[in-house]
Amino acid sequence: MYSYADRLRAVELYIRLGKRLNGTIRQLGYPTKNALRGWYREYVQHLDLRIQPVSQAPKYSESQKQAALEHYRTHDRCISVTMRVLGYPGRGTLTAWVREAFPETRAFALLPSIKAYCGATPTE
Repeated sequence: MYSYADRLRAVELYIRLGKRLNGTIRQLGYPTKNALRGWYREYVQHLDLRIQPVSQAPKYSESQKQAALEHYRTHDRCISVTMRVLGYPGRGTLTAWVREAFPETRAFALLPSIKAYCGATPTE
């Protein structure tokens, strides 16, 4: 992550060089083309760069998360069914929530018999 001064220096040089990406990157040795474009866009919109990055609001509320976890818990602990019925979230997000809320399920998720059928119980 680059400091405010580094980003500002890059944007000012980019403007001074006539908005030439490669020339700016070659002289400074940083950033990537996409990063410089983003910094320039931010500079034009706000006439300055933000000092601290702006955090994004969570995509799902806590009540939505709890509803998904409750559905998962009460309907055979099947991620696929929960996703299909509720229509949210993605598999990765729901899996992360489940692992956080039910750490004991991680061992069962790795068994091949569970992958084949959600309603199966692990056998030793």
